Amino acid sequence: MSSRKLLAPGVLLCLSLAATPKNADRTRAFHQSIPNSNRVVHALNRLTFGPRPGDVARVQAIGLKKWMDLQLHPERIPENPLLTEKLQALDSLFMTSEQMVDNYPPPQMVRRMLAGRLPFPTDPDRRMMIQKLVDRFERRQKQGDQAPAPEQEVSGLLTPEQLRSLRTGTPAERLAAFQALPSSAQDDVLLVLPQGIRQGMYAAASPELRRKIELTAGPQQVVALDLTEGKLLRAIYSERQLQEILTDFWFNHFNVYLDKGADRFLVTAYERDVIRPHVFGKFRDLLEATAKSPAMLFYLDNWQSVGPKPAPGGRLGKNRSGLNENYGRELMELHTLGVDGGYTQQDVTEVARCFTGWTINRPDLGGAFTFNPRMHDTGEKTVLGVKIPANGGVEDGEKVLDILARRPATARFISRKLAIRFVADDPPPALVDRMAQTFLKTGGDLREVMRTMLGSKEFWSAGAYRSKMKSPLELVASAVRAGNGNVDYASALVNQVAQMGEPLYRKQEPTGYSNSGKDWINSAGLLARMNFALNLANNKVPGVAVDAAKAAEPGDSAAGVPLGSPEFQRH
Repeated sequence: MSSRKLLAPGVLLCLSLAATPKNADRTRAFHQSIPNSNRVVHALNRLTFGPRPGDVARVQAIGLKKWMDLQLHPERIPENPLLTEKLQALDSLFMTSEQMVDNYPPPQMVRRMLAGRLPFPTDPDRRMMIQKLVDRFERRQKQGDQAPAPEQEVSGLLTPEQLRSLRTGTPAERLAAFQALPSSAQDDVLLVLPQGIRQGMYAAASPELRRKIELTAGPQQVVALDLTEGKLLRAIYSERQLQEILTDFWFNHFNVYLDKGADRFLVTAYERDVIRPHVFGKFRDLLEATAKSPAMLFYLDNWQSVGPKPAPGGRLGKNRSGLNENYGRELMELHTLGVDGGYTQQDVTEVARCFTGWTINRPDLGGAFTFNPRMHDTGEKTVLGVKIPANGGVEDGEKVLDILARRPATARFISRKLAIRFVADDPPPALVDRMAQTFLKTGGDLREVMRTMLGSKEFWSAGAYRSKMKSPLELVASAVRAGNGNVDYASALVNQVAQMGEPLYRKQEPTGYSNSGKDWINSAGLLARMNFALNLANNKVPGVAVDAAKAAEPGDSAAGVPLGSPEFQRH
């Protein structure tokens, strides 16, 4: 596939987005069904991260209705063993938050290890690498201005010929030069090599050596890298595609910012244990799971929220500054009712009072949720007209969740967000109403709300078909899937998503990333998309190999559609 073939459609994309159908045309389009021949393609575009070569034929063989039912029941779908294998190298994905702090400690934890107040990691290789990092840091601190420059450290350990090979060789040649060093010296050399040289052999390195290279940039950075790479790998390889899409959807709905303090170690478990298991369950269960998650409690500062005065025997403590309304406000505005959901500022305050005492046991060590009655406001509260009696405890907050989960405004707000993600940026109100009715009738059963949407005429209409712009995550994952890509490591793909405007897990505002396609249209993002398509098609994205010819196999949805074209970027 030539660069010219990719680039020209990419330029046309900017022009094609200018034509927006009028309201009357959009309304008519939602009453016009797409041909049966397009239904499988439409389902694959909306319910997966994009079709792979052969997916259309596979769905047709199973039957579209049965395939969709399987996606609604991911526990019935065997997971891709290749995905399982690739995720194993990202070991922090399978650790508790406490284990992550132990194995990939932040600087303050390392200082405690040095002082003997905390043990070093039990894994021998990781322990040795962290110990060497610490030793080097201490040595340079003692030497002060007399500490050798990095270039001097390198030259003291390597011959000019060895250094030249590491600087100028191909990844394989650099790796060979590194492996030719005595094994006892390799870790010391790795620590003093400039970052560019270390990364220069990354592509050819084994998973074990890659992990050591990653550790040299700081142990806690590994946790974020594993998390973001894992998201791309799941999007590309998982057979449970709808579950992965909904995991991304609900993470953004209940957004937590990865780079806020202790959340660096809390977000992995938040997505794994709180979001993913609940995406087809009851909304009320998901709501409580997020409310009691240490990641959410830390992100919105509720873990420090206390009543107007301590309970008998309690005290505020140096970091307890009083009532914090952050979570109460976002709970109603973003998580349940919506900004026009009928609540007042007084309701925000009353909700915040109900959640005092919902805190974390040692967040810096990856601690768990706990309720501290000494921090709780035990007075009577009134939330949305409902009285919550005095002298309550953790059940005050649980009652608030009950109230909010049952409100019609919540049913409509959640239903509309799902319809925006899966149907159209401006979904038909009649569809949203039917989804909201299902939500209320089933007690917030999210699988049944999805089933109502997928069984609607609006979902299968011309108004929905290829009407949405892909987010950066969707575009990158779908392009690799369309090209039958093999991902050796996903860090370069993570960087591509960030360059397009969606750094994963790093949306600082509690709104999360947008579900509306039009929010992803800007000149910088479009240019980044075109550059990515060119690099991917020419196999210039590190760690990824695609077969561009297979993206144009006859009978597939990608047939004849270049990766940078408007048709490819819409779904």
